[in-house]
Amino acid sequence: MFVMSVVIGAIATQGPPPAESAAGVPNVLLILADDLGYGDPRCYNPDSRIPTPNIDRLAARGLRFTDAHSPSSVCTPTRYGLLTGRYCWRTRLDRGVLGGYSPALIEPDRLTVASLLRSRGYDTMGVGKWHLGLGDEPTTDFAHPLRPGPLTAGFDSYFGIPASLDMPPYVFIRDDGLVAPPTGTIGDSAHRRQGDGGFWRGGAIAPGFRHVDVMPEIEREAVEFLEGRGDPPPDRPFFLFVACSAPHTPWLPTDPHLGRGGAGYYGDFTAQVDATIGRILDALDESGIADETIVILTSDNGAHWPEFDVERHDHRANGPWRGQKADIHEGGHRVPLIVRWPGTVAPGSVTEQTACLTDVMATLAAVVGFGLPNDAAEDSFDLSPLLRGESPREAIRPATVHHSVQGMFAIRVGDWKLIEGLGSGGFTAPRSIDPASIGPDAPTGQLYHLGEDPGEEENLWNERPEIVSRLTKQLAQLRSAGRSRPTGGE
Repeated sequence: MFVMSVVIGAIATQGPPPAESAAGVPNVLLILADDLGYGDPRCYNPDSRIPTPNIDRLAARGLRFTDAHSPSSVCTPTRYGLLTGRYCWRTRLDRGVLGGYSPALIEPDRLTVASLLRSRGYDTMGVGKWHLGLGDEPTTDFAHPLRPGPLTAGFDSYFGIPASLDMPPYVFIRDDGLVAPPTGTIGDSAHRRQGDGGFWRGGAIAPGFRHVDVMPEIEREAVEFLEGRGDPPPDRPFFLFVACSAPHTPWLPTDPHLGRGGAGYYGDFTAQVDATIGRILDALDESGIADETIVILTSDNGAHWPEFDVERHDHRANGPWRGQKADIHEGGHRVPLIVRWPGTVAPGSVTEQTACLTDVMATLAAVVGFGLPNDAAEDSFDLSPLLRGESPREAIRPATVHHSVQGMFAIRVGDWKLIEGLGSGGFTAPRSIDPASIGPDAPTGQLYHLGEDPGEEENLWNERPEIVSRLTKQLAQLRSAGRSRPTGGE
């Protein structure tokens, strides 16, 4: 086990603010998998080659969304959207992701899920992959306190890694300091193609840091936190955010999970993620607080799983959807989303309502009775009626904006999906197509009716110009307005 001893930045955080109202509100456990595809859990894909008994058990006891989307098809922007309720493309990061040395993306004065719950009397803890930037220098100086960072984003405490596990520096962070400084160097992994297992970029590394230890360390921290909430339980509710570093590359399953999945190292690593989720849920049960806790499980984008891997392993990690991680098509951003809330959410229930991970913030605000100001959660809609078993006649989200790694936009309204451009906008070839290379009558974008064409195979751009015109105008308005959630009283 990695020895925990903070060597820098060990500045004690101030105690939590007085609770505005903590009585009768549920604990919140939010688990974010990294690159888990829609078709990986068997509760979404009975033909999945990966055993996911713990995710399946959670779905059997909760509400499963079949039309949920990450706000981006890659990591950093989804994490920003999840924690702030705001589309990330409204920030300086309008494409791509941050690196391990990037400055903080979340503005220090911006309301987040963590700071919202903290203001309502919650203890807040973050565990796992951060990947939202640290500090305010152009290149993060890890020798100084890592602020802005998790502690300025509403978390009382934090343990994890700066970015993806294939990005240096390879260090553990405790609160706003390092567990050990990166005094060593590691070279590039032998496998350079994402998908061949142990992929990482060379760079600085802390003594004793091993990539294979990261998921077990995340699990240990989360379990220890929950064990500390047992008998007698603290008089304050908690918010625990567990951001898994897997099954993102490098695919490094530990020995007990080797050979468990039927999709190579990816399948084994995904089985390990499921086991971690199970151990965390067991710790919640053993602490005697499961009945007072909302559990939310989702993923930051689709799986990095090209057609080559589909054929090689006979496993559709992104289910029936076209594309993969980073793409503008459904496989890039349609993700699992499961919510368990004993006594409120009907076990084994399913909803086809469109949801976006930005909606977590407005939903939790409604649960704890927090009125969102107009300068926060600008793209977040309250899904709590669905949790309570209501069936709204109208869609909760009038429209949803999708965004790819290369900055390609799409808008979804009802069954119609319009994409501004040709190609995937992501990892799948062709990434971009010049209409002029096709011919004078070529469409300049993509239009699909997902109800009739869920695989996004029949482009109706030229056949339905009235839909193209309407959705193009609606997308432009949402991009320029600075928000999609209607304003209300402060």
